[in-house]
Formats: sequence, structure tokens, C-alpha cells
Amino acid sequence: MVNEGLFVKLFRLLPGIALLFGVGFLGKILEKSVGGYSKAHHLAWMPNIEYVLWAILVGGIIANTVGVSKTFAPGVKTYEFWLKSGIVLLGARFLLVDVLRLSARGAVLVTLEIALSILFMQWLGKAFGLSPKLTSLLAVGSSICGVSAIIAARGAIDAEEDDSTLAIGAIIFSGTLALVSFPLIGHLLGMSDQAFGYWAGLGVDNTAEVAATGALYSDTSAKIAILVKSVRNASIGFVVLGYAIYWAKKGLAKGVERKVAFLWEKFPKFVLGFLLVSALASIGFWTKPQLASLGNLSKWAFLLTFAGVGLRADFREMKKRGFRPFAVGALGEVAIAAITLGLVYGADRIFTL
Repeated sequence: MVNEGLFVKLFRLLPGIALLFGVGFLGKILEKSVGGYSKAHHLAWMPNIEYVLWAILVGGIIANTVGVSKTFAPGVKTYEFWLKSGIVLLGARFLLVDVLRLSARGAVLVTLEIALSILFMQWLGKAFGLSPKLTSLLAVGSSICGVSAIIAARGAIDAEEDDSTLAIGAIIFSGTLALVSFPLIGHLLGMSDQAFGYWAGLGVDNTAEVAATGALYSDTSAKIAILVKSVRNASIGFVVLGYAIYWAKKGLAKGVERKVAFLWEKFPKFVLGFLLVSALASIGFWTKPQLASLGNLSKWAFLLTFAGVGLRADFREMKKRGFRPFAVGALGEVAIAAITLGLVYGADRIFTL
């Protein structure tokens, strides 16, 4: 009975996973066909749109026209699994010494980014008259890892489900803005691949959007962005614990008795998987062809992730949830983008990113 039930659950995921693959693969086809057409007809004015953006665009068109039906919804939600799998496999493309070096620099920038983002979002939420707990959720989501942080914080501070729904919608909307604006600004400023990777890792909220934003700039930017974002993700337990203690002291949330267990529960385990794969790659556990295969697998996993980013961007549903949270999310995104851009420029002068 258990195996039969598991089989039924897995079977229900297949239509959505097939949709993710189809959208992602269509993005690949559009990149080659449109790019090939522009080259063949010497259309210099036509930009070279990569498969990442095509996959997101196709997914967004589906989500905002016919929508994602109940048949496909369960499988589409697995994009988070593919995202985490892609990050773990990405460890094969990093030497551990490089991970530690980049993580040390990233940790300094992440600490500053989290502190400044939380302070600004708390002020902005209050200025717009949002409820205190909704403001807390937006602050956590924008400073650490978007939707995952909001879900983790909701239970810790006993927030209402409506508040978490609004916060998630605002963060997804803000992440969509970043996808469009970050690469354009990066090219206008002539940012290096390394500097842009740091900026995307610091300034974009959701891990999926971070991967997509970095990939739209370059492969190097994507790798650095994901690594820096993983450092941000690793801090989720500490920030959520801080908010839990704050609201518990106000008598509006349950107290946290076992703080170490709480931190371990909130810690993103896929970060450990990334470090393990990187360590194994560094000691020569795999041959070069095997490492190349692992790297290709990570790209296929991210392909499904990018399709999922588009398929969940249902702006019609977001419109129903009110204006102010989205205004706070958008304004916060702009401010945090400017703050993190300043941090990256400063670090580039000190560390030479």
C-alpha cells in the first residue's frame, strides 16, 4: 500500500515535470532558431536572447493566459527540487579552495546586505502602514532568500496566512523586476562577470531568480551569484530566530526553547550538498569526463528551474492581493539593488572581485 501510494504521488508529478521540461527545451529551440535567423539575415539590431529568458518568457505567457491547471501544478512546484539539485551538482564546477575564498568575501558583504536590507524594509513597511508581521515577512524575504525565508519565518512568528501570501506575491513580483533590470544595468555599467555575480547574489531575493539573473549575464556570473546566494541562505536560521525571539518577547509568538535545533531545522541542507560535491571534486574523486557530466546535469536541472520561474509568475493572481505590499516590495527591491551595487563597487576596489 505504501509503495502504491508513493507511485500514485510520483505519477501525479509527471505532467508538471513534463511541462517544465517542454518549456525549458522550447527556450533552447527559440534561442537557436531566433539567433540563427538573425545571423542569417544580418539583423544586427536583434539582441541575442538566451534560452534562460526564453524559458521564463514562455512560462510567463502560459501562466498569465491559460494558466497552470491542477493537473500540472504539483509537478511545476518541483522546480524548487530541480533548483536545489542544480546547486548541489554545481559544486562539481568549483574547487573547494575557491568556494572558501569567495564565501569569505561574500560573508562580509552578506552581513552588511542583511543588516541594511532589514532596516530599510522595516522602515518602508511602517511608512506604508503595513501590519508589523507582514513587514517582518517582507524584511526577511528581501534580505535572505525570498519565498523560503518567508515560509520559515511565518511559523516562527505566528504570522497570518494572508500575510505570508501577500509577502510571497510581493517578493515574486520584485524578483521578476530584477530579472529584467539587473542584466541591463550590469551591461550599461560595464560590470565584470565576477562583480555582476556578486551583485546578483546579494541583490536578488529568490534563489531561482538569482540563478536566472546570473545566467542571463554569463556562466561565470551565474556560478558566483549562486555561491554568494548560498551564503545568504545559510544565514536564514539566525535571522528567523532573531525575529522569533522578538515577537515572543512581545507575547505575540511562541518562544523558542531549543535554539540549536531551531537553527539546524531552518538551515538549507542543499548548501551542505554543494560543499560535499565541491570537496569530492577537489580531491579528484571524479575524472574530468565525469565532472563534465555532473556540470551538464546541473545545467539541465537549472533548465527546469527557469521554466518554473516563468510558470509561477501569475500577475493576475498578484493583482487581487492589493497594491501596498507590491509597492513596498518594488521600492525595496530598487533600494536594495542600489545598496548592494554600492557594496559590490566598494568591495571591488578593496578585494578586486
